[in-house]
Amino acid sequence: MAMKRRPFVHLHVHTQYSLLDGFCRLPELVEAVAQDGMPAVAMTDHGVLYGAVEFTRLADEAGVKPIIGCEVYVAPRSRLERMGRPDEVAGHLVLLAQNEEGYKNLLRLVTAAFLEGFYYKPRIDKELLAEHSRGLIGLTACLAGEIPALLLKGRWDEALHLAGFYREVLGKENFYLELQRNGAPGQEEVNRGLWELARRLDSPLVATNDVHYLRRQDAAAHDCLLCIQTGKSIDDPGRLSFPSDLYYLTSSEEMARLFADLPEAYDNALEIAERCSFHLKLGGLQLPAYRVPPGQTPAEYLKCLCEEGLARRYPAGASEEVRRRLEYELEVIAKMGYEGYFLIVADFVRFAKERGIPVGPGRGSAAGSLVSYLLGITEVDPLRYGLLFERFLNPERVTMPDVDIDFCYERRGEVIDYVTRTYGEDRVAQIVTFGTLQARAAIRDVGRVLRRPLAEVDRLAKMVPPDPGMTIDRALVLNPELKKLYDADPSVRQLMDLARSIEGMPRHASTHAAGVVIGATPLVESVPLQKLGDGGVTTQFDMDSLTEVGVLKMDFLGLRTLTVLDRACAAIAQKLGRRPNPADFPLDDPEVYRLLTEGYTVGVFQLESRMFQGILAEVQPSSFEELVAILALGRPGPLALIPEYARRKRGEVPITYLHPVLEPILRETYGIMIYQEQVMQIAREMAGYTLGQADLLRRAMGKKKPEIMEAEEQSFVQGAVARGISAETARAVFRQMAEFANYGFNKSHATAYALISYQTAYLKCHYPQEFMAAFLSSVAGDADKTAQYVAEARRLGVPVLPPHVNHSQVDFAPEGEGIRFGLVAVRNVGVGAAQAIVEERRLRGPFTSPADFCARLGGREINRKVVESLIKAGARLDAGPHHRPDRPQKL
Repeated sequence: MAMKRRPFVHLHVHTQYSLLDGFCRLPELVEAVAQDGMPAVAMTDHGVLYGAVEFTRLADEAGVKPIIGCEVYVAPRSRLERMGRPDEVAGHLVLLAQNEEGYKNLLRLVTAAFLEGFYYKPRIDKELLAEHSRGLIGLTACLAGEIPALLLKGRWDEALHLAGFYREVLGKENFYLELQRNGAPGQEEVNRGLWELARRLDSPLVATNDVHYLRRQDAAAHDCLLCIQTGKSIDDPGRLSFPSDLYYLTSSEEMARLFADLPEAYDNALEIAERCSFHLKLGGLQLPAYRVPPGQTPAEYLKCLCEEGLARRYPAGASEEVRRRLEYELEVIAKMGYEGYFLIVADFVRFAKERGIPVGPGRGSAAGSLVSYLLGITEVDPLRYGLLFERFLNPERVTMPDVDIDFCYERRGEVIDYVTRTYGEDRVAQIVTFGTLQARAAIRDVGRVLRRPLAEVDRLAKMVPPDPGMTIDRALVLNPELKKLYDADPSVRQLMDLARSIEGMPRHASTHAAGVVIGATPLVESVPLQKLGDGGVTTQFDMDSLTEVGVLKMDFLGLRTLTVLDRACAAIAQKLGRRPNPADFPLDDPEVYRLLTEGYTVGVFQLESRMFQGILAEVQPSSFEELVAILALGRPGPLALIPEYARRKRGEVPITYLHPVLEPILRETYGIMIYQEQVMQIAREMAGYTLGQADLLRRAMGKKKPEIMEAEEQSFVQGAVARGISAETARAVFRQMAEFANYGFNKSHATAYALISYQTAYLKCHYPQEFMAAFLSSVAGDADKTAQYVAEARRLGVPVLPPHVNHSQVDFAPEGEGIRFGLVAVRNVGVGAAQAIVEERRLRGPFTSPADFCARLGGREINRKVVESLIKAGARLDAGPHHRPDRPQKL
């Protein structure tokens, strides 16, 4: 009876993160491996470790051992040299992390390949590998590997010498000659050469399949990805393509047949997997150390800063309720070990405010923290608005705090620079994000690859609704015309099926608009880094992956509205001699609410759209709390509640509650559940939950899993019955809460953002000239928006004066009772030209004639195109009595 063959392990696999070359989606990959009974699988993407965290988590869930590796590019000589000869290419080499030391070395190699050796591709060299080889297992890779390429060219002695080098650097037991049998021309010749090298050097062989897609039938989709990557069509001669359709996740049985004559190569794959003991640890927290004053612990210093904040925020004295809340929050923060986190955030917010960099009043659930309010991180008193700390930091579910900060759009970089100086360039980086092939883009890309007529492809793409998250499957359901074409026309079906297969695949890496990571140690010790096209250093792990490995990440968001508020207040200060502070604006000004209800919301943060204008007209808000509710209701799900909310507000229908205990919780929203915090409060008051448990309930309701919901309902009803509430009433309340979970909004976020909405409305109401000038400056590069806001200024009775080379500033600016058009907003007049005009005028006085203007500025930033554009826009040199404030001819 024949012995049963041991399972195979694939050690050379390209996932979706071999961008536009790997067609193995990670969830499907680990599922396929588990179904085949393979105990492990390696991830070896081209030059990167993008997917390491997601790969580890998914493999763990599937009961498969994850082996983290990379197919690196090796420079022919030094990584610091550019390749000169046409035949010089960077060779491939597969490296697998055998242990923790190997993983850390892999991080260093992959990072250095980008930061030191990048030349078309990220490259290491032999010197770098020799420095960081411990704990790594090396495989000679595919035909693009250095040694196979030499063998293919008949350069036996060089291949022998190079194999000897890798054997010595990696260790005899850690260097394997990699055999493949996937139909590539010359592969068998190379296999014979590798077998001979193995015999001469006493080095082991290993079988792989250079997996690029999961199923054999996926070869066409993979081919399409390659065409998208290279900008070629499917029938272009000489395009990059694979020689066969055998680069798929072959089963153990298939691999055993392929290598029946070399059983040791087959068996060595499993032996290597068994030797790879490294497992990437997920969870935990790596906080950078915050330098507290000598003699104080972080907890003591945090408490000291909070006491200072109490005196500042509550000058008449803090109530007992406030002090109890502070004591509780500090206790939870200390228990979870997050003192340093709050100190770090408070420090860079303090820096921004001291430098006059506008900072938002809060964002997300952080506004529910009293500690954040006392430290100046947020500007919303959580007790005044019933905001819950547990919505931000749950002591019963240990998760990283998530404080996202809005900064002035133009000066956000100064804060990042400060953080970099404070913690070190090697410990601070921005974060990668991945652009994916969305439905319309996938259709257009596939259409180009298949050389379909542009008009036909464009028509198909436009049949896909432009909604966020739209998929081709959903589009076929939502658009009957598209479905009819799909069913009737085989060529359309081919295009759509191919587009559907690649839809959602990562297309490119870029820098996240806001994400910043701060390491407790040099980042390269725990996170792979890279340089992207803009030259900045980013992580190779995205936001979610960084959270899973416990590295401190946060969002430094640029918010244009903060820039507008700052500019408007500066202009008001020039006019009045005192600068208004938006934090001091009274929140009960009836004139502001009148402006909102009458539809003057253009330029008002979050409330500009026609939808919100309609909501404001229907609800007629007269208090800040109602403005908060409107921001929470103004989304697709809860929009249906607005008529009922408005009727209850006006007293047209009675306000009823399923139980009296709900009244104090729902009174401010007229008996309607709007906020997630209300669900938490109901669970506490009605069923005896702690707020931490109530937050877990809220999360569970959002997931809508029947078995979880059934258990939660039973627990809720039991708690309510224990408090003397009938089971029938408790069930009715629970089901109402569960239904609400579809649209519940975070009140902390709504409150903080409603504050910005109110502040912009207040300035527009009381200082329309300065506000609209600031807003026009913020959209100066957009001709359509400039026209829209010019019209709004005129609607407010504020004339917009045409551009004038002797009166206009670089940006829009108040002048007399109107606003002078900014030079930078004139089409074809850039910032440099506008600054040159204003600076020349400041140094040497007004321009006296067109000839004077050209003589003084010609040949610098000012060229013929700029002059012509100024003339077409009506930019005059004089301001005589007949100079009327007409609309410019072109913006």
